[in-house]
Amino acid sequence: MGWFRRRPKRDGEEAPRDAEFGYFSEREAALFRSQVREAFAEHGLEVTVYADMVTDDADRHFGLGNLAAVCHNDDRGPRVWPELVRTHVERVLRTMDGPSALDTLSPEQIRAQLYPRVVGAEGIDPAAFCYARSVAPGLYEILALDLPESVMMLTDEALEPLGDLQHLRDRALSNLRGLPVEGHETVKDADGMRFEVLLGDSFYTASRVLDLDAVVRRITGRPLGEHGALVAMPFRHQLAFHPIRDTGIIPALGAMASFAAAGFADTPGAISPYVFWWRDGTLTQLSDHDEDGDGLRIVVGGDFEDLLARLVAEGPGPE
Repeated sequence: MGWFRRRPKRDGEEAPRDAEFGYFSEREAALFRSQVREAFAEHGLEVTVYADMVTDDADRHFGLGNLAAVCHNDDRGPRVWPELVRTHVERVLRTMDGPSALDTLSPEQIRAQLYPRVVGAEGIDPAAFCYARSVAPGLYEILALDLPESVMMLTDEALEPLGDLQHLRDRALSNLRGLPVEGHETVKDADGMRFEVLLGDSFYTASRVLDLDAVVRRITGRPLGEHGALVAMPFRHQLAFHPIRDTGIIPALGAMASFAAAGFADTPGAISPYVFWWRDGTLTQLSDHDEDGDGLRIVVGGDFEDLLARLVAEGPGPE
């Protein structure tokens, strides 16, 4: 995943790149889209293929972004793309053609499978998700129904019969807290830079930023202090954090900014390419793309700038 994966051997960077999915060469992208068309045809569906989606005769739209990223990130390369595409298409069609889980599950079953999910603004229709809570610039918390083969993001209409919204949010957060920690890595270098990464197959791994204090205590054995933490959620399967206790924040900030940008660039379920300051549940963005869009810049000011000055004055923490 992200920071820890190896790149598959494919067309070199000198090959012309696809305009929509820049991690594919033009040849690879044409191969991928032809395999998508063939997979739908196997189910009797003729689809029109666009750069980032396909549509069928019933005007159903099937986005290709996550599937393209899954293929790109598989270390086995293009030889397994047909299998990945076929499995994905079968799962999507099974979900769309079958009865809705909202009609077959009881309200209590739905509440037991409810989780909060942090998503980027581009992933939701504002008109259908009026209840979505802003957690940071461009990031929102929505409620999702966890199903055996899919995750259903619940709209205003879907939530209405289930009861009070705050009660549903509380239940979803309680369910999130009950998830196991699937994996944990420490990223560090010889100069003392260090941050922690929670990772797993769960679609809600990054969303555990909503319960960050408990996650940090669980991973490090220590609660977060008054200064909070640096956090990054590049995509749905990773949450990176660095508790702020001393000047170790300075190298961690730069490293995490690069980590977030790299993890966001070509992964399924991308959330944010930026690093944030978490303090008392509030997220403040600390990194951004530079003016020409080709690099990163750290953006600090106000309270965070004051915090840095205090930590520098106090000196480095214990080794």
